Amino acid sequence: MLKFSCRALTGAAALALITSAFTATGAAAATTPGGAGAVGPTAAGSGPHTWAYDPVTGKTVTVYKPTGSTPLHPEQITHPQQDDMGVVTGKHKKPQASTAAVAGLPGIDVSGYQGTINWASVAPSVDFVYAKATEGTYYTNPDFTNQYVGPYDQGLIRGAYHFAVPDNSSGATQADYFAAHGGGWSADGRTLPGALDIEYNPYGGECYSLTQSQMTSWIWDFVNEYAFDEHVYPVIYSTFDWWSTCTGNASGFQNYDPFWIACYCGSAGPLPAGYGYYTFWQYSDSGSLPGDQDVFNGGYSRLQALALG
Repeated sequence: MLKFSCRALTGAAALALITSAFTATGAAAATTPGGAGAVGPTAAGSGPHTWAYDPVTGKTVTVYKPTGSTPLHPEQITHPQQDDMGVVTGKHKKPQASTAAVAGLPGIDVSGYQGTINWASVAPSVDFVYAKATEGTYYTNPDFTNQYVGPYDQGLIRGAYHFAVPDNSSGATQADYFAAHGGGWSADGRTLPGALDIEYNPYGGECYSLTQSQMTSWIWDFVNEYAFDEHVYPVIYSTFDWWSTCTGNASGFQNYDPFWIACYCGSAGPLPAGYGYYTFWQYSDSGSLPGDQDVFNGGYSRLQALALG
């Protein structure tokens, strides 16, 4: 098992990235360049509240239960099992030249699209796995037990992700569904915070018929509700293109949510506003291993720290 991968970042560059990842300070209010202002979780609140671990700063913060709402325009759902991260992203992005060896701890993300996987054969080549658990409030991955428990049984660090369909139901409602159907978090050093897969609409308009301000509010509702439920802020997965188009390059999330950038490029490319580094990079939708190919931006002890909280 590649506990200290030769592809991991080393030296001063790695130290700088990891130090910044756990010493950044939280912001009271977030802004949405090109869109409307968005209020972060510590800016204000009333009513039910609890604590949550902020994996960006390494601190505990207060999170209020979201009460907002965004317009609904339900899609006709026809192929949730095919809504795999790489499959959806790959249809909207032209592959560019990629490096043969990508720096970072190797991992993969999988879904029902890949089916049952022989983890004993995969485990020696990766350090972590993310598996799709849910989509909207209507789908659970039929292969989730194999894809989530299987890596764990082989000694890997694992996590679950949710494929968002923002015009079908609220962010808070989908976060609750995710948390109740495989997206829960345990501070055990083996379970990563859940991830929000927010990207191109596989059923219609790219931005799900939401304005940039509405989309930004939807994402805040999801991440705050997930933090309220699971006491940790989730990872956010997206492309820079989608994020810029559909949120107006919203900022503020960099204070709470590690970012998982998808870019099939020679480098991870530009990041959303406020992010000085990525935590995960999905650099290809295919490779020698099942699913999409990813790396973690740091050493194995930092990956464990993210899973430990």
